[in-house]
This record gives sequence, C-alpha cells and structure tokens, in this order.
Amino acid sequence: MDATVFTKCERCKQPIYEKDLRARFNVCPNCEFHYPLPAPERVRLLTDAGSFEERDGDLTAGNPLDFEGYPGRLRSAREKSGLKDAILSGVGEIGSSRVALAVMDFRFIGGSMGSVVGERVARTMELARSEELPLVIVSASGGARMFEGIYSLMQMAKTSVALSRFMEGSKPYISILTDPTFGGVTASFATAADIIIAEPGARVGFAGARVIEQTTKEKLPEGFQTAEFQREHGMVDRIVHRLALKGDLERLLGFVG
Repeated sequence: MDATVFTKCERCKQPIYEKDLRARFNVCPNCEFHYPLPAPERVRLLTDAGSFEERDGDLTAGNPLDFEGYPGRLRSAREKSGLKDAILSGVGEIGSSRVALAVMDFRFIGGSMGSVVGERVARTMELARSEELPLVIVSASGGARMFEGIYSLMQMAKTSVALSRFMEGSKPYISILTDPTFGGVTASFATAADIIIAEPGARVGFAGARVIEQTTKEKLPEGFQTAEFQREHGMVDRIVHRLALKGDLERLLGFVG
C-alpha cells in the first residue's frame, strides 16, 4: 500500500496517512479511535519480538452440514486474511513472561467461532494447563458461525470445559475484549477470566442492541454495550488503550503470573 495514501477517520472524519495509522496499530492519531487490528499485528503488538510460536496452525474447517456456499466463503476469507481460520494461537513472551496466547481476527467471516476456532481455543487452554503458563485470549467476534450450525454451538461447551480445567491450576487467565465481541464467544470464554480488559469503545455483549430493542420494545441506555458501560456495571475490570496494552499485561503478569 502506498505510504502517502490518506484515509478518513470513521469517528473524527479527519484525514490520516495510512502509514501513520499502521505505525499506531490502527489507532487514529487525532481522536484515538480504535480500528480493528488483524491477528498477526495484534501478536506483534503484544509479544516480545520474535518470541511467538504458532501452534495448531494446520487445522482447517470442513463443511459438516454441506452448507451451500460455505467452502467458497472459507476460500475467500483465507485469501483475504492470510489465515487458515479466524484465530492465531500459540506461545510467546510478554515482557519475558511466557504465556499461552490466542488472538481472534474479525476479518475472517466476522471472527465467527466455528469448529476450528473452538478447537484452537480449547487446545491453547490445555497447553496453558499442561505447561503451567498464564493464559491470554484476545477476542473479536460476531458470535457463532452459522454455516456450521450445532457444531459451532458445541464450541461454547468445549471451551468452557477446557477453561474450567485450566482454572483448577494457579495461573491467571487474562481476557482482552476488542470491538466487537458478541454471541457465543462472550457467553463462554471471553467473560469468564480472572482479569477482563477491554479496549476503549469496544462493543461487548451477547445479542446486538437493535435485536434487544426489537425484542423487548424498550429503548436501551446511552452507550449500552460499550466497554465503558460494561465497566460501570461490573462486567469489565479495566479499559486500556491499545498502545498501552503490552505494558499493562507485563505489569499484570508480574503481579499474578
């Protein structure tokens, strides 16, 4: 991409050099709006240089329900993102603390949790348990992957069981919620951590606000489902600017890791 190309910020509408946006890990230099961040860049942001080792990268989704068009969607998502599925997972170091890390990527079919995402999350939890490592998961998801039906919904139970086993140990689980985190991911592992961090302005919930309003026939409060709203109501422990996340994790892991 040409480094001199401008884009216009979605929030403040000010022009931004693409190179400046990339240099700040997709955070607007004018208003600090947090754009989505691809999983490989998220790994680069959080881990010590050269320390990340991917695990289970050979897993790919099938089409268990013979859902029409799903194989094509998978091919398109792989070409667009360069990933096998909506997640990167493995081990790495954060401030010299070795951790088990899983990072979701919204570019891949909306970060939806299908069989591969659930399996890799569960395996990351099992790795953390067996090697006695702190667990860090970064969520970005629209929910379950409808193309896989019940196989997708089963991942909620799978990851919850794997997490309960991990929690029997003494190492911490830190969950980072990014925009957006919804559906089965929110209802299973994303909000069941020892420490829950959210990026500023991240939308976090189960069903979307419009769905809730249409169902309940009531007007929702201002800022409903934002990270700030969730912190005020006890669902989020900390809101941390993206560029401060690595330093915050280093301190937390130093305290409890």
